[in-house]
Amino acid sequence: MQFNAVRGDLVSIPDNPVPGGHTVSRVVTQDGVALRAAHWNPAVRENGKVALVLQGRTEFIERYAETIGELLCRGFQVVSFDWRGQGGSARLLPDRAKGHVHRFDDYLFDLDAVLTHVVAPLGAKGRIALAHSMGGAVLLRALQQNDRGFERCVLSAPMIGLSMVKAPKVAGLAAGFLTKMGLSARYVPGGTAEPTFPFPDNPLTRDASRHAIAGKVFATAPDLAIGSPTIGWTATSFSAMFELQNPSIAAAIVTPILIAASPTDRITSTPVAQAFAERLPNGRFLAVPGAEHEILLEMDPVRAAFWQAFDGFIG
Repeated sequence: MQFNAVRGDLVSIPDNPVPGGHTVSRVVTQDGVALRAAHWNPAVRENGKVALVLQGRTEFIERYAETIGELLCRGFQVVSFDWRGQGGSARLLPDRAKGHVHRFDDYLFDLDAVLTHVVAPLGAKGRIALAHSMGGAVLLRALQQNDRGFERCVLSAPMIGLSMVKAPKVAGLAAGFLTKMGLSARYVPGGTAEPTFPFPDNPLTRDASRHAIAGKVFATAPDLAIGSPTIGWTATSFSAMFELQNPSIAAAIVTPILIAASPTDRITSTPVAQAFAERLPNGRFLAVPGAEHEILLEMDPVRAAFWQAFDGFIG
């Protein structure tokens, strides 16, 4: 069952202008969940490729307005969308503030629907993916099943492991037990409906203006916000991460992948991400010092270093 209508537009505000020339569409997955998706044509000459932007947990298309602009300036057609249960897509619980999914691999239905209904109609263009955090984990799960979907992929702080949890295996077992006890739809202990972190000592970005973007968008469009994850989301996400940490998974993915992460990331585990990159047959790892978790929303020198590496890798 899903709740709430899909938002039919993008929210552009002065402090976070969404690039023009976009089309917003409603996409329905094979299991019947409605998603909000958007497509942009570049104003400059096209490079013949499509860039698919895959966001992290709690995020929404507008949060990547600046990133989308960077890709458009490079000549990419750009496609982005909101995962089920967040942003402008349908929610899975009556309380829309709860970040929930029934099974982590249900996100693969979202990715497949967007590739089928938005990307494929653009024609036989080369595809690259730019994925952050949870979006990186979903992308890696997809590459386990089909290693030919993208020419190259760039992952920012992929959610292969967590640094914010001191004992991941214990936390995963506890979340799994509570899910079996029928508590799947409850917030994780200590969880709330609050969708943002205060800026002081936040674990996302050191850039105050970019940190403020989410709150300013929510002031205009509160329907885009979600709060803490549910116990069910946590349990199924730990299961997916533990599977990705199996060395055989990375070793079997031949798609060229660049993984970028900060040595001081307080959300996802950079050592786990680096180990995954080193097991990939065509993988590279980029350490991004001076960043928190959201590299794409960091201070200008950090972002410049990332985009330089992106350009060198994508070609």
